Amino acid sequence: MAANLFSSGLRRVGAGTMRAIARTGYLARFFVAVLVHSPAAFLRMRLTLREIYFSGVLSLVVIMVSGLFVGMVLGLQGYDTLNRYGAGDSLGIFVGLSLVRELGPVVSGLLFASRAGSAVTAEIGLMKTTEQLSAMEMMAVDPLARIVAPRFWGGVVSMPLLAALFSVMGVFGAYLVGVRLSGVDNGTFWGNMQAGIDFWPDVTNGIIKSCVFGVAVSLIAVFEGYDAQPTAEGVSTATTRTVVGASLAILALDFLLTVFMLRGSIA
Repeated sequence: MAANLFSSGLRRVGAGTMRAIARTGYLARFFVAVLVHSPAAFLRMRLTLREIYFSGVLSLVVIMVSGLFVGMVLGLQGYDTLNRYGAGDSLGIFVGLSLVRELGPVVSGLLFASRAGSAVTAEIGLMKTTEQLSAMEMMAVDPLARIVAPRFWGGVVSMPLLAALFSVMGVFGAYLVGVRLSGVDNGTFWGNMQAGIDFWPDVTNGIIKSCVFGVAVSLIAVFEGYDAQPTAEGVSTATTRTVVGASLAILALDFLLTVFMLRGSIA
């Protein structure tokens, strides 16, 4: 009995692993197909600009408000912790490095996946459910070039800009709390931040992370929507997979990129 349960469980684990490997291979092929059809999307620049507006501009409110409150929390917690060790004047560099290197790209990526990624998946999945993608194929219009590629590049372009705005609002929130409420000197706050943050590697690392996160989130969003089952439940499941998969991908990629970047800066 125990042997049968063990073998059954082992078969399920093996089958799940094989499905995950096959799905990863399908995702890689899908990514190559999107890149191949990207020139056609750039020729239809109006479509790509519309998707940049949909993914980027319509996400501004949640990104900027979240960045403001994250910066205010950083200002409160950072000043309290640093002040215990007589380093309250270092709040500017603490907040700047935290936002530019880590919190800006990561938190904005998670918010971008929740808002724009899920919307893109639901939109493409609904097109598949209502057979709009099949109708395009019948009219000799490639859905990858007309639907998928513009949405992919719209997310890729929007993500770094949103991460930069998140960091700016975070610094402003920390300034309000640290300088206006807690009494940190205004010149010290900005001077330490300017002296302690370099374009290379600090700002550049944040830009690289936000670009990688934009590619990952956009690819997962369009892939899950294009691969969704043509039912209401299938679209719902695909949307959930987008948010979960994109969030896990951001955290995993953040760790890998941080390892390589720290090794490069140490070397």
